[in-house]
Amino acid sequence: MTPRPPAVVLLSGGLDSATVLAMARHRGFDSHTLSFDYGQRHRHELAAASAIAKVLGATRHVVTTIDLRVFGGSALTSDVEVPKDGATGDVPITYVPARNLIFLSFAVAFAEVIEARDIFIGVNALDYSGYPDCRDEFIRAFELAANLATRAGTQHHARSPEPFLRIHAPLMHMTKADIIRAGTALGVDYALTHSCYDPVEHPGSATLACGRCDSCRLRAKGFLESGLPDPTRYA
Repeated sequence: MTPRPPAVVLLSGGLDSATVLAMARHRGFDSHTLSFDYGQRHRHELAAASAIAKVLGATRHVVTTIDLRVFGGSALTSDVEVPKDGATGDVPITYVPARNLIFLSFAVAFAEVIEARDIFIGVNALDYSGYPDCRDEFIRAFELAANLATRAGTQHHARSPEPFLRIHAPLMHMTKADIIRAGTALGVDYALTHSCYDPVEHPGSATLACGRCDSCRLRAKGFLESGLPDPTRYA
């Protein structure tokens, strides 16, 4: 049997990254998942990521800690209130400065160590909150930088014009409804995922989604438009 090629999959514990992990598995990759405890107020997503990695057959699940609260600058990494019932401005306060740039840099280091050529990330340019690091232009630029900045990339370039490291963003031009349909077809259990930026800790119960932050609103809209039941437990 031909061994499956390794890949690093960034896994937040949310709907999009769970779908991407299922896609990577479906494409025949041996997935190594990477999550971050970065001081986010919605740390409950880490438990979701661990459960998703196990259910979707990740070979290895790594959680690394970096404290982005030392910089702040976001409602997710400071005590600034999370906007509810519709974000305002071109780039909302829930944007975490350079988050995907940082996460992908860690993913590249992980990929070099396990000799993987492929990295998967669940960014999306349609149903998203206006984050600049979720655009196709950023992903392509980062892929170029990653190949220039790594031993594997530069050694491969000496032999071939094709890039060694490939950044896959399969959700980039999909609507949230299409993402949900695709993930459901691949067996993703969305009840395991958490998307809420400002979860409600309910005594004697599981962590509940607020239902009003931008992430919750996009998620609920996606399920409604997909025609599939929303398993999210809202406060």
